[in-house]
Amino acid sequence: PFCRAASVRNLEIIQNPPAFSHFRRRRAARQHLQPPRFPAVCLCLPMFYTHRFQANRFEYKYLVSETQAQAIRAYVKGYLAPDDYAVASPDHAYDIHSLYLDNPQMSLCRATLDGLRNRVKIRIRFYDQEPTSPVFCEIKRRVNDAISKERVAVRRECIPNFLARRWPQREDLVRPDGRSFDVLRQFCQLRDAFQADQGLLVSYRREAYVNEANDAVRVTLDRAVTGGHFDEQLRVRPLEARYQPSVPWVILELKFTDRFPVWMRELAWHFNLIRTTMAKYVTCAVSLDRQTRRVLAA
Repeated sequence: PFCRAASVRNLEIIQNPPAFSHFRRRRAARQHLQPPRFPAVCLCLPMFYTHRFQANRFEYKYLVSETQAQAIRAYVKGYLAPDDYAVASPDHAYDIHSLYLDNPQMSLCRATLDGLRNRVKIRIRFYDQEPTSPVFCEIKRRVNDAISKERVAVRRECIPNFLARRWPQREDLVRPDGRSFDVLRQFCQLRDAFQADQGLLVSYRREAYVNEANDAVRVTLDRAVTGGHFDEQLRVRPLEARYQPSVPWVILELKFTDRFPVWMRELAWHFNLIRTTMAKYVTCAVSLDRQTRRVLAA
């Protein structure tokens, strides 16, 4: 096989989800007990990884059918409101495009395939193709189950310089300030440390619900995941020109800070949900072409 045994098993689960039984439902409920807390600083990581968490953020992922997704939507609306970005859309959804940066050995992708508990992804995210719209440089770190994400808005015309591994300038920022510039410098440090000068463009359509009072809880439903090689421009090819991996499910993510809300636990129990792993970047990468599969199998 072209990838690790764990990744093969994950792809099999995506395409052939297990049947649910009373025992599996009870086990699913136990998985949703309060997650462990982790130290603010992970001392075992290299210098570029060292980061102080703003909060213990967790993301639980599930694969559900479209019928289940519609029922979950109705359930979630009793607790959360549609994301502001999606209010104007008839289906309460919007497009997300992320350019995941990696090196020729695809080290960041392999870290997920190998099941490393401490890993990082660096990506450039945008939501449309308007030349005046900003793009976002993001650092997403994972320490065991805890997730930390930082992002900074930069001017779109500066992205080619970042991809050429140029060091950032304050003028690259949409809103120049000290904290934003620190995040942008961390992004470029990671880019240089991994020699991440190539990318994979992943797109999907997101339906999102948020807590209007704070950002502690968020629920997303992602559909139509597609991927393609980056052609040096932040543009999205027509759907027929992009590769669509075999994911005949809706990707449900329950995101929360610190404690798993009781109503989310009840949602998981009511719909017989089983947690799984579902990294969109990795799913697209291992399904894209033979050349990519050969690199990951090395």
